[in-house]
Amino acid sequence: MGREAKNPVKTTQRSLDVIEALQETDGARLTELADRLDLPNSTVHNHLSTLMERDYVFKDGDIYRVSLRFLDLGEHARKRRKIYDLAKPEIRELADETGEVANLLVEENGWGVFLWSSEGENAVPLDIHPGKHVHLHATAVGKCILAHLSEKRVDEIVARRGLPAETDRTITDRGALADELETVRNRGYAIDDEERLPGMRCIGTTVKSESGNIIGAISVSGPTSAMGMDRLTDSLADQLRGAANVIELKVAYS
Repeated sequence: MGREAKNPVKTTQRSLDVIEALQETDGARLTELADRLDLPNSTVHNHLSTLMERDYVFKDGDIYRVSLRFLDLGEHARKRRKIYDLAKPEIRELADETGEVANLLVEENGWGVFLWSSEGENAVPLDIHPGKHVHLHATAVGKCILAHLSEKRVDEIVARRGLPAETDRTITDRGALADELETVRNRGYAIDDEERLPGMRCIGTTVKSESGNIIGAISVSGPTSAMGMDRLTDSLADQLRGAANVIELKVAYS
């Protein structure tokens, strides 16, 4: 997932493999984990025992699970982003005004990471939660961020994360992505037209610091039946710009 280490520590890699496997399976028995990771039971047990000793894993009967210790770490990481606390009221207001799902996303290590989302009264529940990682090229918020990065940085992200197809509408060609990012820069917002999830559309725009650096992006997501192109490019685009402007003022003067 991350950048290749020059001198990787295999025991650390294996512990992280165990943690990620527990997350992916929503908990597993020792033998299930060992089979999944293709490691001896004794090796996996040693890693689990160490993680339990440090409270990163707990045992529920004979099922090992990721503990809430990660919630503490995640909240610490999220709080370090100044935009998080400042943008939350505007995200809630966007959700209330539009009736849809409103989101806040930042870029980290070439991923888009959701920091916050809020649901309006007509919102369709999505797979979005704080900490969820997504490919930047397949989301409106991600494309907004990519559009305002240098070409060199975009190339680095593409080389590292690729352009995988999330749906049959995802942009998977570097040239096509460049054209899309130019369009985003020209109109000031990006649209995800069923590019990450079938049946869902999203419109997003960037949030900048006082110096003009991109510090995040905000969006509104909803089903295609409620998110017609006229609504996206008219009222929702204006609402997003207004919310982004308020957040930028808060960032500049707080």
